[in-house]
Amino acid sequence: MIDTDNYISTDYVLRLLCSAQEQGCDVDELLRELSVTRKEIESGHSFSAVKYGQLYQRVMWLVQDECFGMMSGGKVRIGSFRLMCLTVIHAETLRQAIFRAAEFSEICRGFTISSQLEQVDSRTVRLRMAGIESLSDEDFQSLMSQKNADRIRTSLAVWHRFNCWLIGKEIPLLSISYSFECPDSFTELAESAQAEIKFGQEYNGFEFDAKYLESRVIQNAKSLDDFIRSAPYHLVIRDSATASVKAKVRSILSRDVSGAMPGAEAVASKLHLSVTTLRRHLQKEETSFQKLKDECRLEAAIHYLACPDITNNSIAERLGFDEASAFFRAFKKWTGITPGEYRKQLLLQQA
Repeated sequence: MIDTDNYISTDYVLRLLCSAQEQGCDVDELLRELSVTRKEIESGHSFSAVKYGQLYQRVMWLVQDECFGMMSGGKVRIGSFRLMCLTVIHAETLRQAIFRAAEFSEICRGFTISSQLEQVDSRTVRLRMAGIESLSDEDFQSLMSQKNADRIRTSLAVWHRFNCWLIGKEIPLLSISYSFECPDSFTELAESAQAEIKFGQEYNGFEFDAKYLESRVIQNAKSLDDFIRSAPYHLVIRDSATASVKAKVRSILSRDVSGAMPGAEAVASKLHLSVTTLRRHLQKEETSFQKLKDECRLEAAIHYLACPDITNNSIAERLGFDEASAFFRAFKKWTGITPGEYRKQLLLQQA
């Protein structure tokens, strides 16, 4: 079986399980569905990002809350995120998309937090959390307190990753601001982040170069369908401020897992590196460009196979394989089982 070499801190998993239990979910049953033991989580420092994504999606479905674990103020009905995406992908620029997303938050049931775009100076803009019009200042300040620190951090990460996806390029952050003092769970972030991390500020949000607001939105209905299939895990676990070269390469590759997936030269160019330097960085991080391509396609395959309405032949086509048989051989090489056998295992786990 392929070593996906893509892990997240077990702190993410523990917080997710704690929140799920508070919502009445049977945590032990959730773990059994994914063949995960508590010992596997509690005794280690890392956890499979793929399994985390599966766990996150399952919890969202059980509690019927599409913004579970993020700032919303109430349950957001399943399908709301897709409708919001359909609204913003038809915007011409990122600036227009941000305004449309904010308007959607005002009318969608469950949302109480919206995004507010502000001009800091001629070269810098700020995207900050704001309450919707019907939310009182007192209630907004309560939501922005340290008790919701992890949800605020997750939400800002999702906003950033989503905006990057819309324009198909990385948006380097200049700073990330939080209205509370640094919690223990943020210490590693504060010490390793490339962007400046500020605590005890007047707002929760981040700043970036204003030039990105004029970038064109490049996504469409087809790319949105692929994006939704694997949301939200690739939005939640990736923090570009602390991203390694490996994480940045994966971020670029995962935007299109079809046959049009960019090659090493194209990816190196996006990262302002030579191909030789890119390969050297990846070697230091104990991986390779081809391995990362396989991992991205495997993750996409796993998410597609969990969707009963998508046939194996359709998955093969989406992943850029010329023939379904080629996909079957690749999947068995990666996992040790065929796509059909994997789907049977999923059915048994859900029975």
